[in-house]
Amino acid sequence: MTTKFARHQVAFNTLLSREIRRFLRIWPQTLLPPAITMTLYFIIFGNLIGSKIGEMGGFNYTQYIAPGIIMMSVINNAYSNVASSFFSAKFQNHIEELIVAPVPNYLILAGYVAGGTARGLCVGLIVTLVSLFFTHLSIQHVFITISMVFLSAILFALGGFINAIYARSFDEISIIPTFILTPMTYLGGVFYSISLLPEFWQKVSLLNPIFYMVNAFRYGMLGTSDIAVEIAFAIIILCIISLTSFALYLLNKGTGIRN
Repeated sequence: MTTKFARHQVAFNTLLSREIRRFLRIWPQTLLPPAITMTLYFIIFGNLIGSKIGEMGGFNYTQYIAPGIIMMSVINNAYSNVASSFFSAKFQNHIEELIVAPVPNYLILAGYVAGGTARGLCVGLIVTLVSLFFTHLSIQHVFITISMVFLSAILFALGGFINAIYARSFDEISIIPTFILTPMTYLGGVFYSISLLPEFWQKVSLLNPIFYMVNAFRYGMLGTSDIAVEIAFAIIILCIISLTSFALYLLNKGTGIRN
């Protein structure tokens, strides 16, 4: 039992370290662009447009949108890291070596998801440091802040993994981020409070999981939220359990790998 555990630990650590080395090795493509993009968000939305909007939720506009911008960078990078990495393994056919190795599928999933989570958190930290040049941030609830950003990175790393399983070309890797993930992010309350929307669109927003992530993370940092934080955590955890089960089912079935 001890030998088996040690072997599995080595396999997981190897996968995780490979994923981390991968995005660190090409940092001009993985870490630098999000920092530049989010800087532009702060300049355009925070300084230029924010000065016309004034306060929102009792905070100046730049301070209000900062948690949402940080969460947006975490979500996008956790997702894209796993989607591109796992699909590249399929495209280059070296995923077959991993599949036939004495490594259980749940460890393969855990290794890729952990790598995506690591990149998401790394970019989130960089964007947080960038945000300090534009506004003042003080964490009101440390546990809520850290746990929500961690869970959000895991959830979208799982989403990227499922996307990579089904993708048959590099073009299909970009379909979900372009037509689903980006609209969900912009409609997830990053730049506004749900209270500003008509009642119908407020109800529609409640179907968007990113809305719960942004608001729970904003509550952790600023102490304000449009929804109950307990509900946000329950929904995110339920989504993680569902996507984990589905990803393991696809791996066990060999979808996108053996056919």
